[in-house]
Amino acid sequence: MITPLLVKAAAVPNPGRNAPGELTGKVNTVLGIAAWAGTAAGVAGVLITGAMMAISLKRGESSEHMGRLGMVLGGCVLVATAGPLITFVFA
Repeated sequence: MITPLLVKAAAVPNPGRNAPGELTGKVNTVLGIAAWAGTAAGVAGVLITGAMMAISLKRGESSEHMGRLGMVLGGCVLVATAGPLITFVFA
């Protein structure tokens, strides 16, 4: 008669969610700089797209600036909501 093998599963480790204090400050600095750069890029994108629309209108050219403006504004919304969205998902 063959006896079944008994296998005992090891406990899954559950580490704490708190990062070390020195790391938290550095990460917050980097994320702050990234958020500032994303906001600046969004403002620059809206200004550049508006200037291109004005120049095209004056020349009488037709181009698809509204699609470009939609992409820029979508990026602005993504940058603005990144922090609250991650907080909502992981908190």
